[in-house]
Amino acid sequence: MKTFAKLFALVLLAGVLRPAAADVNVFACEPEWGALTQELAGNKADIYTATNPLQDPHHIQARPSLIAKLRRADLTVCTGAQLEIGWMPMLMLQAGNDKIQNGRPGDFQATLQVKMLEVPASVNRALGDIHPDGNPHIQTDPRNIGEVAKALTARLEVIDPANAGYYAARGADFTKRWDAAIARWEQEAKPLRGVRVVVHHDGWAYLFNWLGLQEAGALEPKPGVPPSAGHLAELKQELAGNPAKMVIYAAYQDSRSSDWLSQQTGIPAVKLAFTVGGTPGAGDLFGLYQDTIDRMLKALKK
Repeated sequence: MKTFAKLFALVLLAGVLRPAAADVNVFACEPEWGALTQELAGNKADIYTATNPLQDPHHIQARPSLIAKLRRADLTVCTGAQLEIGWMPMLMLQAGNDKIQNGRPGDFQATLQVKMLEVPASVNRALGDIHPDGNPHIQTDPRNIGEVAKALTARLEVIDPANAGYYAARGADFTKRWDAAIARWEQEAKPLRGVRVVVHHDGWAYLFNWLGLQEAGALEPKPGVPPSAGHLAELKQELAGNPAKMVIYAAYQDSRSSDWLSQQTGIPAVKLAFTVGGTPGAGDLFGLYQDTIDRMLKALKK
C-alpha cells in the first residue's frame, strides 16, 4: 500500500509539474513573424516557424512536417502578397484545416496591414519575378512591424478571447518599446540619408523608403534572375562614373557577386540579416534593425 501511495503521489506531482499546453498554436511563415508573435503572445502561444533566416522565402519545399504543423494550427502568420505562393497553397490544401483557410480568423497576412510599395500597373513575366500585389518585403521597415503588431494583437484577442486582456497588455508594452527604438534608430541612421547603395535583389524598398537611401543599381538584371557576368560588367562601368557607398545583400543570398563587385570597385560589400537570425547580432526584432544600421554605418565609414 505504501508503494502504491508513493506511485500515486508521483503521478500527481508529474501532472502538477508538466508545463501547461499553450492556448494558441501558431504557424509563422517567416522568422520575423514568429519573433513578433512571441513578443505579443508570450507563453500563451506555441509558435512554429516554417523557414529559417538562411532560406529564400520565395522557394520553400512543401515538406510533410509542415503539413502536420498546419493541421494543428489555430493561426497562421505569414507575409502574404504572394511571397509564399510557391509553397503555402499546396500545404494548406493538404492540411485540410478549416480554421486557417483564406479569409478565416486564423489566416493573418502581414502585408494586408500596411501600405504596399512598388505595386505594378501590370504584370509581365518578361520583367522578372514581379509580385502583382507589390513588394512583399515589408519587414525591412520597422514602422511596418509596428502596424502589423497592432493588427496581430487584435487578431490574437479574437482567436483566444479568454486571454484578450493579456494580449492587449503585451501589445501596448511592445508598442511603447518599439516606438522608442524606432526614434533611436532614426537618429543613429541620419548619416545614411541620401547614400547611394547597390542591392543584390530588389527587396529593400521599405528600408530605403524609411532611411532615405538611394538605389544605385541591382546585381540581378531582373528581379529573381541570377546576376550574369555581362550585367555585372555593365554595372561596374556605371558605378565608375557615379559611385555607390556600399553593396548590400541578404544573409540567405550567395555573396560571390557582391564580393566580385566589391573587389572590382572598392565599394564595401555588406551582409544584412534581412530577418531575425540572419546575423549573430539580429537575434530578435530589436537586434535585427540595430544590427542592420550598425553594419551600414560601419561600411559608410570605410
